[in-house]
Amino acid sequence: MGVKMWKNPSEYFATATVKYFERHKGEVNSCALSPDCHLLLTCSDDSRIHLWEAKSGTLKQKVTGHTGPVKSCCFSPDGLLFASSSHDCTVRIWKVDTVECLHVLRDHSKSVETVCFSPDSRYLLSGGWDCTAILWEVQNGQKRKVYHGHRDAIQCGAFSLNGSYIATGSWDYTVRVWIAQNKGTDKILEGHKSNVSCVCFSISGMLASGSWDKTVCVWNPRNGSLIFLLKGHSGWVRNITFSRDGILLASTGNDKTARLWDCENGRCVKVLKGMMEVVHACAFSPDGTLFLTGAMGLSPSC
Repeated sequence: MGVKMWKNPSEYFATATVKYFERHKGEVNSCALSPDCHLLLTCSDDSRIHLWEAKSGTLKQKVTGHTGPVKSCCFSPDGLLFASSSHDCTVRIWKVDTVECLHVLRDHSKSVETVCFSPDSRYLLSGGWDCTAILWEVQNGQKRKVYHGHRDAIQCGAFSLNGSYIATGSWDYTVRVWIAQNKGTDKILEGHKSNVSCVCFSISGMLASGSWDKTVCVWNPRNGSLIFLLKGHSGWVRNITFSRDGILLASTGNDKTARLWDCENGRCVKVLKGMMEVVHACAFSPDGTLFLTGAMGLSPSC
């Protein structure tokens, strides 16, 4: 796996550096960058999680415990914990500094495909092939709420930045927006024509979703209206992320490209084609001066 870094994405998109991470024995399913950009997590079909130094590419820890392919991983916003979900039907919460497993969460009945922390790091959301999403308390590992409604596997989830809303994307072609803590009516966002693979919120509260139908939808999650339908990818969209200021939206896909979109008018402002293989993940650095992409099979000649 390779991680490519782009300098000043809002200005001139110069390639800064490429790092290579090649020690998994199976396909890498997900990667995550720590809030301070110092650490990188990767998880794989080899049932392992690897913790890396992002700058040097040094492998710090091989984390074991799952008994099946690890499908998703993420850091907590405070940088103290990371979480993983697996085909073994469990979610695990780990300490970053010691890689000690604090909790094993077992209430899913099928493969768990996605996991994410709330902005305050107090809650964890998981979702998977049992068509449910579960909200967990991080401190004690207790189940707080179960969200029912999707008719097929949940592939992705995200919290709004104020923690009020949760979004889930499913293979039933829909995005659902849930009230995180209180009772309320969830919204069903319909518009995609295939499986929904990724969702994320912006700082201003916009919600974006990417799909196997090769499009990105940008929604108003409060009323469910579609703001933009972004077309341009020639393969299904794997990952999306907003810049910290909400001005740019990045999307990566099976077409081996990353695209950056202007959130004010929905226009594609840049297509980044430096990747030689499918781009699995993308992230902006906290200060917005770096844009990072993670891909399988990057060639050193890129």
